[in-house]
Amino acid sequence: MEACLAVEKDVDKVLTKFESINDHSNRVLSELVNQLDDLKNELQNAPEDHVLTNVQQELLKQTMTKVKDTISRLATEHRDLHSSVSKVGKSIDRNFVQDFAACSREDVFNSAEKIQIINKIICQHYYRQGMHDIADALADESDINVESHEKEPFTELHHISESLKNKDLEPLLAWATAHHYALEAQNSSLEFMIHKLKYIELLRKGPAYQGDAITYARTYFRKFVQRHEKDIQTLMGMLLYVQNDITQSPYSTYFTSDSEMWLEIYEMFIRDACQLLGVCVNSPLITCINAGCQTIPALLNIKQVMMQRQVTGIWKGSEELPIEIDLGTDNRYHSMFACPILRQQSTKNNPPMRLICGHVISRDALQKLCNGNKMKCPYCPMEQAPQDARLIYF
Repeated sequence: MEACLAVEKDVDKVLTKFESINDHSNRVLSELVNQLDDLKNELQNAPEDHVLTNVQQELLKQTMTKVKDTISRLATEHRDLHSSVSKVGKSIDRNFVQDFAACSREDVFNSAEKIQIINKIICQHYYRQGMHDIADALADESDINVESHEKEPFTELHHISESLKNKDLEPLLAWATAHHYALEAQNSSLEFMIHKLKYIELLRKGPAYQGDAITYARTYFRKFVQRHEKDIQTLMGMLLYVQNDITQSPYSTYFTSDSEMWLEIYEMFIRDACQLLGVCVNSPLITCINAGCQTIPALLNIKQVMMQRQVTGIWKGSEELPIEIDLGTDNRYHSMFACPILRQQSTKNNPPMRLICGHVISRDALQKLCNGNKMKCPYCPMEQAPQDARLIYF
């Protein structure tokens, strides 16, 4: 953001200068053209045998000199403006580091196995987006074996998503009905939301469909009474205003925010469907790209600092990033333990250890706190033997 603001500041300077030169040039040229028009009219109205007087000759000389000076000055201002425009490019190069390779490691994806994993991730992303032709071509060219059960569910999801974009609820309703018990098990409101929207669409059509709306409510809302009783009462209250303009009733928000309801159902469907499939809402490729976009600016800044202090080897020689980067709760997929003593995240070689008193520290901290066969918990006065600590798995 700081880089964008710096470049924007330089661009604003150029625009201000351009407007100033433009206004000045228009004014000077307009005055010069008017002066030349006056001389032209005066010469055209003079007799054929008229001889220029000394005053007229001097006026012509002054006018020609002024024209030359104006052209020279405008050319100088144009060169100056061009120089300012060129500085914007230099400002972009200065504020935006293009060497993103400085934040990567060449040995991370240098094996055939890892390249295969990358191709499979890209292939899965295309399947999730409904681009089966591209995914199949990539799978053939990169020798990826994709099982039918890995792509068929996404084919159905993509078909339902496209139907929702066209405001067609039938494919989604059929899917939700087929997965009724699974959706109930994960406490989903998707099926009720679908029937709710269909009910509201019937009321939107006017008084002629009031009977159809009542029949629909009696048929489908009964099984949702236990969980959505208040919502159903609200929906039934709409029937009182069907004969009049329901968009002017206390329930008008249900009919003016139509797009919001469709968007809510779409997002709910994607979330519930992915949960049933045991996958994330975003594909691994999108997750990596989003994480990279948030991470790269911070890594570039720390990289410059490390280069200035000549400690670049620390980054290359460790499996961890030199700084902690918070990607938000949406990108947290498993529990992590940070030792409260050493302020380090646990690893396979340095796992969390539970003491007898219940406090948890890392194995390295445990070893440093040992004094022979005894140790004292850093958080309570209980003394215990180091070998009594137990390894914890998150």
